[in-house]
Formats: sequence, structure tokens, C-alpha cells
Amino acid sequence: MCLVMTVEPGKGGQVFLTDMVEKIKKLKEYIIEQNLEVDIEVDGGINLKTAPSVKKAGADILVSGTAIIMANDFKVIIDELKK
Repeated sequence: MCLVMTVEPGKGGQVFLTDMVEKIKKLKEYIIEQNLEVDIEVDGGINLKTAPSVKKAGADILVSGTAIIMANDFKVIIDELKK
């Protein structure tokens, strides 16, 4: 597993660093080219707005804290993030 931090590490609720999407894409390309069995985990700023772009770039596992905790219904937001 390879972890890509998409915020500056330290505390929850930070703004997603959009330039990390390109890093995820390049990492996924490398993994495929090298025929590696590695999952890409993305942590930081993951919500309903940012999840689609990191998934499209190649992320396999998304870590979402603030988006879930601040939601009115945990199950609804988690189900939406899984789509």
C-alpha cells in the first residue's frame, strides 16, 4: 500500500491539495507499468467533491474524516463516497 496525503499532515478539516491528483495518476501509471500489486490510499480533504477526482486518478482506498463526522447521516455520506 502507498499512502498519498492530500493535505498538509496535522489536523482534520484542511483544504484538499488539488495538485496531488496528478501525483496519484502518475503513481497509478507506475504501478501498472511495473506490474505491481500496490493499493493507493488517499488521506486528507476527501469529501463528495474531491472523491471522484482521486478515484478517477487511480486511488483505491479513500480516508475521509471530517466529511463523515460533519454529515447529518454517516451512512448516507459513506454510501455516496463509495459510488
